[in-house]
Amino acid sequence: MSGVVEGVAHGVTDVSVGDEVYGLTSFCRDGAAAEYVAVHAADLAPKPKTLDLVQTAAVPLSALTVWQAFFDHARLAPGQRVLIHGAAGGVGSFAVQIARWRGAHAIGTASADHREFLLGLGANEVIDYRHVRFEQAVRDIDVVLDTIGGDTRERSWEVLKPGGILVSLPEPIPESEAAAHANRRGVFFIVRPDRQQLGEIATLIDSGAVRPVIAQTVPLAKAREAFERGAAGHTRGKLVLAVES
Repeated sequence: MSGVVEGVAHGVTDVSVGDEVYGLTSFCRDGAAAEYVAVHAADLAPKPKTLDLVQTAAVPLSALTVWQAFFDHARLAPGQRVLIHGAAGGVGSFAVQIARWRGAHAIGTASADHREFLLGLGANEVIDYRHVRFEQAVRDIDVVLDTIGGDTRERSWEVLKPGGILVSLPEPIPESEAAAHANRRGVFFIVRPDRQQLGEIATLIDSGAVRPVIAQTVPLAKAREAFERGAAGHTRGKLVLAVES
């Protein structure tokens, strides 16, 4: 979410009424599809200066997911090869940009109509998954970021180099599947709120290295339609719910 602080609890000193902030709400609390949301002050960071509130709302969930996948779990380093499944989506579009900023070789899977879009974000290669099986097109991958799951995840082991890591976002990796690839690692995690990481992401955005991609802005009154479209997949970037004054 992003928005303006309307009130603070007693003793809160790190945010003030009127601050423009953004953050990821804890998964153990209610979400942010509402006019107001209660959130821990420690989970909020100043929003990027170069974005408005609607653009900013597209950032925290996806960008934090990518940041934690690449740097907390995969330890992504310059020069490594990264395969990003669902590269044109909300998470994937951030992953392409952050991988390229890090100095990695970014390869994305997407339909052919997203090719130029992804190259414009900084992808080095784009594989049309509808006509090419990615495991026949690439090899020696250091990091696979899987936003799809299922058969796509299972086939991804084939492209990893020894010591490589598969990061699964949609679902845990079965123990039997991971055990069958003992010289490669598999990770599943749930993204968490993190103020410091949001600050680093805001700096990247304000520097021009990364930008959010918004598929559509939808009024809060049509939230159900937005969630249904999101569940159907194949959107380019993020859907944003806008609270109208």
